[in-house]
Amino acid sequence: MMKTKMKKPGIVINSARCMACYACFMACKDEHCGWDTPLSKSQPELGQYWMNIVEWERGDNPRRVKTATVPTPCNHCDNPACLAAAKDGAVYKREDGIVIIDPEKAVGQKEIADACPIHAVYWNEALQLPQKCTMCAELLDDPDYPGFEPRCVEACPNQALVFGDLADPESRVSKLIAANKVTPVSGLVGSVVHLNIPQKFLAGTVAYPKELEEVCIGAKVKIECAETGETHETETNWAGDYEFEDLPEGMTWTVTISFDGFKDAVYEGERTDHDHYVGITYLEPVKA
Repeated sequence: MMKTKMKKPGIVINSARCMACYACFMACKDEHCGWDTPLSKSQPELGQYWMNIVEWERGDNPRRVKTATVPTPCNHCDNPACLAAAKDGAVYKREDGIVIIDPEKAVGQKEIADACPIHAVYWNEALQLPQKCTMCAELLDDPDYPGFEPRCVEACPNQALVFGDLADPESRVSKLIAANKVTPVSGLVGSVVHLNIPQKFLAGTVAYPKELEEVCIGAKVKIECAETGETHETETNWAGDYEFEDLPEGMTWTVTISFDGFKDAVYEGERTDHDHYVGITYLEPVKA
């Protein structure tokens, strides 16, 4: 099967599907460690993460803790900071949008690595060379390479990484972008498009009066943003829990909890500076 020339090859990374298996990370190491390619010197086994798996713990209370995972390679930016910092053509952007560091011209130019806003360009001290992901362009350009996508994408077992033509509105990657929430890393726009990176959550638990030791199922919970007036509503689940996900950071919220036969519980000034657990609300019955 002949390869189809893409106008703008790109990778869509869907954090909602990433399970932190590190298959993409290992595939990148397998492809780029131990030998040079036409577009790059060998990636060191240690200290460089051309496919960096960024993980963090979410939540400010042990009762509600979650994790997030964002595979983060070079963004192959539309306006690369590394290219702006480079001298003598040491960094160039191909016609198809892939950004390449010339392994000969870039020697000694540490400013190329320092310029990257997401730290996806690494400094090889031994070679005095900045290095990064090439999107496996050396393989994609090779007519004898049997694959049709970068090694990281090829290795992903959960379709968290998908490769295709960003310039084709009918391509799978374009349809994924249209159907999901685009969440750029550090606001960067380029040939790597991140989807569904989790924003902040606001969560809590609702229970009947404390002496009953019983959670409340089906309580109505409404939140309202003080700054924007934005509102969201939900109900507590089988465990008495509620959660609002993907809220904007740094906002102030009023939480109102309602359940028939009980007084409304209201919390003002709840903040989404970080992922926040409001706590356990014990309902008070309405007196007859």
